[in-house]
Amino acid sequence: MVGYGPEDDHFVAELTYNYGVGEYRLSSDFLGMTLMSSQAVSNARKMGWPLKEVAKGIFETEAPGGYKFYLEDKEQPKQDPVLKVTLAVSNLQKSVSYWSDLLGMKIYETNEEKQRALLGYADNQCKLELQGIGGAVDHGTAFGRIAFSCPKEELPNIEALMKKEKQKILTPLVSLDTPGKATVQVVILADPDGHEICFVGDEAFRELSKMDPNGNKLLDDAMAADKSDEWFAKHKMQKASA
Repeated sequence: MVGYGPEDDHFVAELTYNYGVGEYRLSSDFLGMTLMSSQAVSNARKMGWPLKEVAKGIFETEAPGGYKFYLEDKEQPKQDPVLKVTLAVSNLQKSVSYWSDLLGMKIYETNEEKQRALLGYADNQCKLELQGIGGAVDHGTAFGRIAFSCPKEELPNIEALMKKEKQKILTPLVSLDTPGKATVQVVILADPDGHEICFVGDEAFRELSKMDPNGNKLLDDAMAADKSDEWFAKHKMQKASA
């Protein structure tokens, strides 16, 4: 789990390694993550990581797997610098209705001409940007899901509403055990374009998502075991340090 702070008040990305999978096919579903950090821009330049200026002070770059990131060259804010995550949708109006009317997100901005909408649950949290692409959304073989925590007593209501509205439920409300840690309740949905959405009971999630003081060492040990140093050397790139 990688982010700029604890999951209580920061957007966090989950990076997974799936054994036996040598390659993923990216497609049109995930359009990128935008964050505000002049330090990130500086780090990329220092490491020779490719940057392309796509607007004044905004640079596009790619993670090794091809996922796009947009870096605003401004001082990193004290709150979460991850500003938004952008997903492709086939019908902007239909998707905005789903995320706002059914899932209760606030609409911050809409631009019919550019087929964009910005939504979120709170002013100080990472936003969700929906971008109409004028056609079907292809999830390729590398798609993930977006997750939100909420009071666990709300989970049955979310599930009941989706059943009533005949919306897709991928995983009905279930409890998931984590050995030695909390048992969390989750329900997993799919929006009109098949984007997966996980709602997690907040109380157990906060217990499960506490920062591990040994996290950096565990990550370094794991990367040493998978020989990532050799990969970076082979590609003549400098590995970032935690």
